[in-house]
Amino acid sequence: MTFNNYQANAGRTAFYPRYLVNDGLYYTTLGLVGEAGEIANKVKKIMRDNGGKVTKQAKADIFDELGDVLWYCASLADELGVNLEDVAGNNLIKLADRLKRGKIKGSGDKR
Repeated sequence: MTFNNYQANAGRTAFYPRYLVNDGLYYTTLGLVGEAGEIANKVKKIMRDNGGKVTKQAKADIFDELGDVLWYCASLADELGVNLEDVAGNNLIKLADRLKRGKIKGSGDKR
């Protein structure tokens, strides 16, 4: 499966309220942050409750949440009118350039 194939199929399940012009953008952005927060919370509980040991159940739970994050990424890309495959490819180009220039570490979008 390609990212574009995933995006097209995920789009068939994208139903959310639209009251304002950019509701889809707002909804998908907030959903993405919410799902990422669910992953962060599960990792926090691995640290707090399990001494950092990742159980099979914790791994399965995070796996499921990663799918939700991917769905919201695809939906957000749709709202922006871009291809998820292009987003992924552009990201790899950006990271390869940072690696080549020795700028993988650090912070800032334009390093």
